[in-house]
Amino acid sequence: MGHCLNHPDRETSFGCMKHNIYMCEECLECRDPDIYCKFRSSCPIHFITKRKGNLDGDSEAKEASG
Repeated sequence: MGHCLNHPDRETSFGCMKHNIYMCEECLECRDPDIYCKFRSSCPIHFITKRKGNLDGDSEAKEASG
């Protein structure tokens, strides 16, 4: 556990192993999604960011078709 890079008053367990930083849920976003990262296959930040993007895209597609 560490403290969020942008919010030092918040303790979080989401840590970027590549950059050795922690991010709270509000700040959670992969910093280098297009650059190689040897930790990517086990990185919760990457998967959460990716899932958020897919959910946002699904909402926009439903609104456009409805």
